[in-house]
Amino acid sequence: MSKISSAIKNKNAFIPFVTCGDPDFATTQKIIESAVDNGADMIILGIPFSDPTAEGPVIQESNMRALEAGVTTDKIFSFIKDLRKQVSVPFAFKTYANVIFSYDADKFISICSDVGVDALIIPDLPYEEKDEFLPMCKKYGVDLISVVVPAQDERIAQISKDADGFIYIIASNNKLPKMTAVIRENTDLPCVAAFESVTAYDAETALKSVDGIAVDSDIVRLIEKYKTESAKYVGEFVKQFKN
Repeated sequence: MSKISSAIKNKNAFIPFVTCGDPDFATTQKIIESAVDNGADMIILGIPFSDPTAEGPVIQESNMRALEAGVTTDKIFSFIKDLRKQVSVPFAFKTYANVIFSYDADKFISICSDVGVDALIIPDLPYEEKDEFLPMCKKYGVDLISVVVPAQDERIAQISKDADGFIYIIASNNKLPKMTAVIRENTDLPCVAAFESVTAYDAETALKSVDGIAVDSDIVRLIEKYKTESAKYVGEFVKQFKN
């Protein structure tokens, strides 16, 4: 079991999403440290992209703010390398296939391994095209996370059998039990339910089926509202849901 699997399995894990460099790297570091201090089990790090088609408006605007502030992939790599001196929980990049291709996939994944990124979540990467990146991920020890959405049981089973790290599920709570049952018949990897926005009831309901929840828009809204002072409020949000 990989480091990232061990951090989630049977843990009722809470996994916040943060866009790197929104509003600036110093604040991003404080946000991540506050989230971890208050119980975050893993951090999903967004690489800003000019056309984040799989994201809602809150994350899209966060991407634009970071890009306008001058954030680049190279700056993110340097930031994470320094951040690793203070933070030990697993990191997963959430980004788009074009970001990796344009950088050079082998180089990108190699640097991920060097700086301490444990996994990649690529929302626009179809299962049938995962071999574009999987051999390099295997080569450098970076988990390529499978994204599962509501589909026929056969497809969910196929994706689950070939997965690494954990299963990232995008589905409403009423569909989670059935989907998770199919996944667990085909892999021992932990399951994470992804939410744009979450209530305590959502979290409690989801954790009857999955090993953890990932939350993005709720976190990013706090950052948008409180800007350079947002670390405190993100920490309080994480603590609330971990408790």
